[in-house]
Amino acid sequence: MNRSALRFAALALLWFAQEARAAAPAPAADQPLSAAAAGFIQCDPAKVLGPDSCTKCHENEMLSWRETPHFATFETLHRMPEAKAIADRLGLRSVKRNDECTKCHFTVQEEHGRERVIAGVSCESCHGAGRDWIELHADYGGPTVTRAMESPEHRAERIEKSIAAGMNNPANLYLVARQCLACHTSPNERLVNVGGHAAGTPDFELVAWSQGKVRHNFLRSGGTVNAPSSPDRLRVMYIVGVLADLEASLRATAAASQKSTFGIAAAQRAARQKRRLYEISQLVQNPHVSAALDAALSARLKLHNREAIIAAANEVGKQAYEFAATADGAQLSAIDPLLPTPAQYK
Repeated sequence: MNRSALRFAALALLWFAQEARAAAPAPAADQPLSAAAAGFIQCDPAKVLGPDSCTKCHENEMLSWRETPHFATFETLHRMPEAKAIADRLGLRSVKRNDECTKCHFTVQEEHGRERVIAGVSCESCHGAGRDWIELHADYGGPTVTRAMESPEHRAERIEKSIAAGMNNPANLYLVARQCLACHTSPNERLVNVGGHAAGTPDFELVAWSQGKVRHNFLRSGGTVNAPSSPDRLRVMYIVGVLADLEASLRATAAASQKSTFGIAAAQRAARQKRRLYEISQLVQNPHVSAALDAALSARLKLHNREAIIAAANEVGKQAYEFAATADGAQLSAIDPLLPTPAQYK
């Protein structure tokens, strides 16, 4: 049994009991958690181009997106009685005109110094505001070079440059997974405790939620088929999803200021992800999984422990990125019993 497993076995009962009841304190009043510090890269409205900018190269992906709840929220969310009730409790006049709602439910664009909602959850919500990377992403090696003609060396360079410019490229699954979990953990204490918003999506799991209604994988077929991901990719995706969920849950726990619905739910969720990561560590031997588990186990989910929890979240995120960059799904078949079946896809 490895070191992580020994530590886990010795502390699990005590920690999980405590974590189910505890939450960490809020940041100091003059040190709020920024979007970047929270592991979530919020779209800069000044750099948002809008979903139409993606249509030229990704027409089938766009058609698929228009059939999803992510698209529909633009027309439906502000009309829902539940949304209006949450806004009323928060003292907000409009669901579409405040950061607490738009950050996760809409795409916001700035034009001439004025911000406005232009879409629901769209391309840039997940892949990042496109102004600085869209041309890099679309350059396959010259004006006459198509995607099919691009060399492997140029593709690797293109992806690296696009990521450096702010793109959340799914070549590294963590970059997109962290965007999913940053919203599906609802990391906003006031939104939950005062507004009555759900404290995250309890049953969110990356494979199940990315391979159903929102799947838009046309790349490998040259734009013709919305293909399921391969078993190898799904294995990597499952582990990345657990790591990203753990990171986001730790950050939410660290943002809590009181022992109430938000803080308790965040701590319970982080404890569940620790257990899942431990389960994974017993099936596969991977240095990034082990390091992430060690980091998570080092921080107790209790009040007045924000600094340690944030440090643990930072390390989990780092290991998640490295795992996504290096993992070989063919070597991870031992976790197959943990994967959701296609019948469980959302």
